[in-house]
Amino acid sequence: MSKTNCRILIVDDQEDILTAGRIFLKQHFSLVRTEIHPERLPELLKKESFDVILLDMNYTAGATSSREGLDLLQRILEVDPQAIVVMMTAYGDIDLAVQALKLGASDFVVKPWHNEKLLATLTAACKLSQSTSEVAHLRSKQQHLNEAMNQVGVELIGNSPAMQKVYQTLEKVAATDANVLILGENGTGKEVAARLLHRLSKRAKEVFIAVDLGAVTETLFESELFGHVKGAFTDAKEDRIGRFEVASGGTLFLDEIGNVSLPLQAKLLTALQNRVVTPVGSNKPKAVNVRLISATNMPLYEMVKQGRFRQDLLYRINTVEIQLPPLRERKEDIQPLAERFLAVFAKKYQKPEVHLSKAVLHKLMDYSWPGNIRELEHTMERAMIMCETGSLQPSDIYLSEDSSEKEEVSLSKDQTLGNVEKTLVQQALLKNNGNITHASKELGITRTALYRRIEKHGL
Repeated sequence: MSKTNCRILIVDDQEDILTAGRIFLKQHFSLVRTEIHPERLPELLKKESFDVILLDMNYTAGATSSREGLDLLQRILEVDPQAIVVMMTAYGDIDLAVQALKLGASDFVVKPWHNEKLLATLTAACKLSQSTSEVAHLRSKQQHLNEAMNQVGVELIGNSPAMQKVYQTLEKVAATDANVLILGENGTGKEVAARLLHRLSKRAKEVFIAVDLGAVTETLFESELFGHVKGAFTDAKEDRIGRFEVASGGTLFLDEIGNVSLPLQAKLLTALQNRVVTPVGSNKPKAVNVRLISATNMPLYEMVKQGRFRQDLLYRINTVEIQLPPLRERKEDIQPLAERFLAVFAKKYQKPEVHLSKAVLHKLMDYSWPGNIRELEHTMERAMIMCETGSLQPSDIYLSEDSSEKEEVSLSKDQTLGNVEKTLVQQALLKNNGNITHASKELGITRTALYRRIEKHGL
């Protein structure tokens, strides 16, 4: 007969009770220990852990009030608030059972016990203990995961006046649950700002869930955000909770919100107004509690005038609005950003740190950075890989053509079709922040065809 992997501690001042319990229970559980001196219990629990404690309620000769057992129960829970304690007494008073349960006991058995009843009670208590431990472990793991994730990319670097204004706004709004709309060009750090806002908020220990609405198809929009029940549609083979419900208690970041169609904007507005979501295929609404942060590089106010974005949704999502400046308007931040990226990539590629020469810094400052911080990061990564000395040189820095400054593309004699193709693919990827779907649409080719060209040119 296999034993349940469970550590049991029996506490009683009667040797015969301890002996009977140990003989019977050790047949069913991996470890059974006994303690005849209840006053030793708090110290014992500091040194050793048990899944279930079977605790007598009366110790003084002739005592029937069970006060001693209740006091011990409280002391146990002070040492370990998650302890699973089953009380036992010779006096089966329901009032005592209720009192013990209110104080934190998990269950109650009466002496003399029936072996089957005792076994069933302790087996259930062991399962409860294991579930409690798993939940505590998952909660701890989630907390550490959140902390780790919030440390990734939550650093906004720069002391320019434009960034100082952003910092001040973030600090003011962080303590509230106000909905925030972050505006800015591609690559300006909108998600970085959103993660920093979450980290500074009262919800920092809860989850941060990011959704790229530009990558969510219309057919899957409701399922992705609100969830679905099994059988709601052809591929719905099991229940699935949506991003709103996953983020409940924490922060929901909706990136590229300007890409949502008008019909879906209406559904999103309803969820935000009512603070409830209804999974696809269900008629049971679920309450959600999220702090909403939205972001886009699209001109929402112009889109409202054109009837492409709902005005009431815009009012709902932008209680506070934060505008992230493009890199060309904060050039004094280029050097600290570049140095930060170089340090990160030196560690990533296990190379010695390199320094920016004056010539390189001049080249960086003279460029307009259409791809903003993301383009600078990509440039510094490539430079770190290509650099062979302790100081970057202009030849190590590859900068794409700034299409905003050149209306016409002239081909030199040695420029091949392959080179032109490579440049166009690079520009499309930079412009769309690496989003394959958007880049392929801009180039007028399929995603598969774009992947082939990326592989072909080693991008």
